[in-house]
Amino acid sequence: MKRVHRRLFRLNEKIASLEKEAEQVAAELEYHRSINDDAQEDAAYGNYIDREEAGLTAADVRRFEKTLAHLEERTAKLVAKRDRLLSTLPS
Repeated sequence: MKRVHRRLFRLNEKIASLEKEAEQVAAELEYHRSINDDAQEDAAYGNYIDREEAGLTAADVRRFEKTLAHLEERTAKLVAKRDRLLSTLPS
């Protein structure tokens, strides 16, 4: 197998791995968004503990959003790299 084929194979494996990880993070993000919605509602008419908890759950949502964006960015870069490699292959 040529070197470029091995590189393409590794890139495809890495892309698939990142996509699977992004799927899991997206599911976790939805779970945390649901918890955050409830916490924000409780904080609207609750005490300082409810407001503190709402701040913590909002931070969790931001953290998962940031992680998902990072995974999507890495995947996009690898897809672009794979596309460049594919364009070098003879037709």
